[in-house]
Amino acid sequence: MCNEACIDFGRRHLRDDDVRGRAVLEVGSLDSNGSLRPFLEAMGPRTYLGVDIRSGPGVDEICPAEDLVERLGVERFDLLVSTELLEHVRDWRKVISNFKRLLTADGILLITTRSYGFPYHGSPGDYWRYEPEDLRAILADLTVDVLEPDPLAPGVFVRARKPREFEEVDLKAYRLYSMVAKRRVRDVTRIRIVALHLRRRVEAVMGRVLPSGVKAAIRRWIPEGPRTGEPRAPDR
Repeated sequence: MCNEACIDFGRRHLRDDDVRGRAVLEVGSLDSNGSLRPFLEAMGPRTYLGVDIRSGPGVDEICPAEDLVERLGVERFDLLVSTELLEHVRDWRKVISNFKRLLTADGILLITTRSYGFPYHGSPGDYWRYEPEDLRAILADLTVDVLEPDPLAPGVFVRARKPREFEEVDLKAYRLYSMVAKRRVRDVTRIRIVALHLRRRVEAVMGRVLPSGVKAAIRRWIPEGPRTGEPRAPDR
């Protein structure tokens, strides 16, 4: 999944020698509105594997991003591409750790994801928003070559390289802005997720059939979690 700006970012920041003869992994590869895959395959990778949680165009293997190391092993890929996935994975720490461990030394990681201000878009879940400073902290154990905002919508794009002397950064205490909790948190609970999904289902029905007074009353009955303004600087 990849919008026009995401595809342009990949075209500008992935060179022929990054891809030709290399092992490429795309995580979240289902092509529902655009993909970097045709551009990358045209440069002649040695292998190209697209994984996602459901079958469809661009998907070679079905596997949750949380299980990739267990399925594929470590240091297997020279280039890992993940576009518009990270906001949808509940356990972002494990997924990011898997990305780093899957890469070979000097391997390249290309990520695009959403930032604060981008609307909720469950597919099936939508949990997190990443600011540029978040990705700098989360990828502090890699060499960040390029980090820039999406020019079309709230989002952030990054290209980074795994150093030969790699020591994984500890992210246990790191807080991200949560679309479930509406603030920066370390994790989101299943209760909050269920409450959010319930609220969204009820609001969808309300929008079709109920008068405004009843809608307001029902909103007060369904827990939503605290609201805050734009995220402050990340908590370390």
